[in-house]
Amino acid sequence: MKNTDQTLRIIEQDEWLIPCSDELISRHNQYLQTMQTIESNCGSIVDFANGYKYFGFNRDETLEGLWYREWLPGAKEVYLFGDFNNWDRPGVPLGKGASGVWSIFLSDERYGEKLTHGSLVKIVVVGDNGTHERIPAYIKRVVQDDNTKDFTGQIWLPKNKFNWSDDKFNVSTIKNPLVYECHIGMAQEEARVGSYSEFTLNMLPKIEKLGYNTIQIMAISEHPYYGSFGYHVSNFFAPSSRFGTPEELKTLIKTAHKMGIAVIMDVVHAHYVKNLQEGLNKLDGTDHHYSPQGDSGYQPYWDSMLFDYKKDDVTHFLLSNLKYWLDEFHFDGFRFDGVTSMLYSHHGHTEFDSREKYFDDTINRSSILYLTLANKLIHSFKPNAITIAEDVSGMPGMCYPIEDGGIGFDYRLGMAIPDFWIQLIKEVPDEDWNIWDMWNILTNRLPNVKTISYAESHDQAMVGDQTIAFRLMKSAMYSDMHKDVESIEVDRGMALHKMIRLITITLGGQGYMNFMGNEFGHPNWIDFPREGNDWSYEYARREWSLIENEELKYIFLQKFDNEMIDLVKRYDLLSKGYAYNQIMEERDQTMAYSIGDVVFVFNWSPTQSFLDYSIPVPSPGTYREILSTDNPIFGGQGRQESTTRHFSNTMACEDGTIKHFINTYNTSRSATVYIKED
Repeated sequence: MKNTDQTLRIIEQDEWLIPCSDELISRHNQYLQTMQTIESNCGSIVDFANGYKYFGFNRDETLEGLWYREWLPGAKEVYLFGDFNNWDRPGVPLGKGASGVWSIFLSDERYGEKLTHGSLVKIVVVGDNGTHERIPAYIKRVVQDDNTKDFTGQIWLPKNKFNWSDDKFNVSTIKNPLVYECHIGMAQEEARVGSYSEFTLNMLPKIEKLGYNTIQIMAISEHPYYGSFGYHVSNFFAPSSRFGTPEELKTLIKTAHKMGIAVIMDVVHAHYVKNLQEGLNKLDGTDHHYSPQGDSGYQPYWDSMLFDYKKDDVTHFLLSNLKYWLDEFHFDGFRFDGVTSMLYSHHGHTEFDSREKYFDDTINRSSILYLTLANKLIHSFKPNAITIAEDVSGMPGMCYPIEDGGIGFDYRLGMAIPDFWIQLIKEVPDEDWNIWDMWNILTNRLPNVKTISYAESHDQAMVGDQTIAFRLMKSAMYSDMHKDVESIEVDRGMALHKMIRLITITLGGQGYMNFMGNEFGHPNWIDFPREGNDWSYEYARREWSLIENEELKYIFLQKFDNEMIDLVKRYDLLSKGYAYNQIMEERDQTMAYSIGDVVFVFNWSPTQSFLDYSIPVPSPGTYREILSTDNPIFGGQGRQESTTRHFSNTMACEDGTIKHFINTYNTSRSATVYIKED
């Protein structure tokens, strides 16, 4: 690869970036130079990311034994101990080699009967900060003692490899991701921690029936504190043992694939837990091992440690981690958490109100390089894999091809959308909702930046916040959700819940995301066991029985979500680019737009319905209703006749053009979808 001093395609296509050309070219040159070094030394970035096959515990069949290797450049002494030596400390000494790599070969002849699959191990590291018992960085399984609550590494090398031979799933079949965001532990109804196996048996059929084609699983990498929602990772190569074994996770993924469902992992490479006992922090005895030195290595807003992306060994660790999940577990991609924190020294705590803020001295250029390399690796190893960036800043080039000067993500999360809905519901009376504000926030994206839209995620469901359903219906969710109970508050909440989701999925991007249970308006927040709630699991679960009860109104929202997902798939709505704005009547709070021959009409007025309302349509013909939030099967009032055919009329405009329109009964607080008949 050669450096370029020519204008990049990303700049050619966006004049706004011309003043920053030097910076963008410099970033791209750094990537090209790094790739040239990687390919010169290793052949390819895919081969470079094989750290998990070298570090940690790996069998050597030729020498008949186990190698254990660990990168600990600052360590003075390193020992291995565990149940194989009756926990005799300090243990078996490792030898220090080049580049600070410590290693030991454990022959079958000497250790074969004692050090086997399932053996428990730890290391003793003597360093500048004293002597500490730690867990190996590349360990593939970590278990917690039921009595002491301590975490310990476990050698996981089963004799029989998992059978992937019949896994024929190709993620390229996922044209537009319809993402069901989920958490294994809280996916069951009982007040306890759920398992991979339970999720496979109970949740996957639910998701398949709902019509979502992708699941995004949170909290996979091991984390000592359950209540961190998996975002304070301690062991990056160990799938959390609180949910089961690695093979049970593999079975989950393989089963999802048989259902045509892609599985992406919520990966956390922005930071790691600061714990000394479990995680990477000061693993070699220094404060600058995996992190920058001093305060620059600490994330004050999350109380966690930052990665030092300038170090080749840290980049190697993280890239190897990505390939490990793709290779060993057949994940179909990643949603990268906390990208904004990675990009800036202020971690996103500023207003992004000028171009210069994307190119000033607060930029962490090493993290941009890492993210670019990550996307290169992922798409080299698994070309159709899905990568999603959780970036609220709108960093230019985030979802632009690497070869054209971008960072290479496939999608970004439309994070401004849920913030908009919450602020609107919280602060503005219904009669003052501005339809132009809705239109602008949902369509505010560059044409070449693919977006995953969502009305709410797990963030809005956490204790201290409120879901959309709860904000709309409040305590009436606990008293008025029986079908026999009339409630103005519930009627309003359900109507808006459906409308908000429908407009978000059809205007907001090329993909869509929903957090499990929110599709039916789950009434309770998420609150993991903690000291403040007496370590209760009461709210770390999902009450699926609410939608199994035909007497409750939750089933209305569930049925609507099912039909909405089917609608966007049936008419391929997310692949057709921006919707065409047909009409915006602020006085009537009515908006209409079309995607191909599908026409959407939203009347946000809480009180005003209109007979024979003229709605422009994209072409002449006969239109029929295919979905209405007001349909009684979705808990609506049934004010429209769904079988009515609407014949288009023509209207001559002042500019000499001809417009086509249909007349409809435009009912208040409802959305109706029409299709042109063949």
